[in-house]
Amino acid sequence: MATKKKENLEDLPVLGRKLLWLDNMKNVNRIVYGLYFTCFVLFIADFFYKKKTYLDLEDVPGFYAIYGFVMCAALVVCARGMRLFLMRDETYYAPKDVESEEHPEADLSKETIDD
Repeated sequence: MATKKKENLEDLPVLGRKLLWLDNMKNVNRIVYGLYFTCFVLFIADFFYKKKTYLDLEDVPGFYAIYGFVMCAALVVCARGMRLFLMRDETYYAPKDVESEEHPEADLSKETIDD
């Protein structure tokens, strides 16, 4: 059975050591909830100040937040639709591919696992 190696912290680059706190899912959740909170505060703040606008539609409080969300969702839906006619099989280029070749055995690192 393979055992997970404990990494030596001194072997990691400086940035890798600084970002190790992101390995804990609790910390990632804190970031996500912090972003939610920030977006909510900015949405609410939009109700309390006067903006210089060019179109009447921009005067609607929260317009840019709603517009951004709708456009992001539309982008995802359009991309999924485009996928139907743009997607190719995995072997689409393989029969005529002049660059395909086997990887040299010397460059492959093979590990054996003792059970």
